[in-house]
Amino acid sequence: MRAFNYSAIKEQKWDSEILGLIAAIYKEAGKQELYLKQRPEELEKLVEIAKVQSTEASNAIEGIVTTNTRIRQLVQEKTTPRNRDEQEIAGYRDVLNLIHENFDVIPITRNYILQLHKILYSHMNNPVAGRTKNVQNYISATYPDGHVEILFTPLPPYETPEALDRICEEYNRVIGNMEVEPLIAIPVFIHDFLCIHPFNDGNGRMSRLLTTLLLYRSGFYVGKYSSLEAKIAKNKDLYYDALGQSQIGWHEGREDAVPFIKYLLGTILAAYRDFGDRIALIETKLPALEMVRRATMNKIGRFTKQDIRELCPSLSVSSVEGALRKLVASGELKREGSGKNTCYYRAS
Repeated sequence: MRAFNYSAIKEQKWDSEILGLIAAIYKEAGKQELYLKQRPEELEKLVEIAKVQSTEASNAIEGIVTTNTRIRQLVQEKTTPRNRDEQEIAGYRDVLNLIHENFDVIPITRNYILQLHKILYSHMNNPVAGRTKNVQNYISATYPDGHVEILFTPLPPYETPEALDRICEEYNRVIGNMEVEPLIAIPVFIHDFLCIHPFNDGNGRMSRLLTTLLLYRSGFYVGKYSSLEAKIAKNKDLYYDALGQSQIGWHEGREDAVPFIKYLLGTILAAYRDFGDRIALIETKLPALEMVRRATMNKIGRFTKQDIRELCPSLSVSSVEGALRKLVASGELKREGSGKNTCYYRAS
């Protein structure tokens, strides 16, 4: 089995891009903290919206979908799941709620990770829920011509429990002793988790839930108000590319985790900056049309209805659609494409 230790990471010299991302995240986290103290009531709106976006996006990455209305009803616990996809979505909601409310008393250990996995499948009958995998799994890609290529072979089932123990022990040690910057240790832990691929199913979703948990435990609360999962879903090709690059040589302990570290730090920073943009829009009580107009001013080039929804989380889908229609009719925006391919750009 490969060795898990952070000593090489402790000694590593990081390039200016990584150091710049870390500095920028700390700066944004400081701004957020200040805002939380000054305007807590305005932020409660953002919490529910971020939960919906996170649940929707993290499941959509894995092809688990339902309608916008059903997602909202499921996240707000106003309905019961109707099918397998909705059962998986409800399970994700439950784990996310648990992390939101109890992150400070959920230790990073194999046992707790298994319990969270069990909750992820609590709305369906999954005999391996809360257990490490019992068959070898593979990370593969299916190409347009139908052929499948194995990109990475995770650890075999018999090595998995010990490997999970080891990454948790190492992570807790370096965080507890303040040996490694948390914003470096977190992506490394998530990367190792994905390389172990400890479960028959649900590894991607568990990795995103654990990212939120680890960030909260280190004082980075951005995922509560701005969905990290939505950012990953939007650029999932970049996510898979960074992961693929960082997995090379992992079994021999020769991997270079830098592409994945940069990817995750960039995603965290983007979520913090989104938070700043959203705050600017909810600070002044604006009518829907003006809020959408200001949101479009933050965009350069083409953008979609979803891009605007992310910036105006307090507005309903129909309010955003209505405002975009008015801005097109008044000539402020131009529209291109139709249906799912509709996009907009500023006229001047």
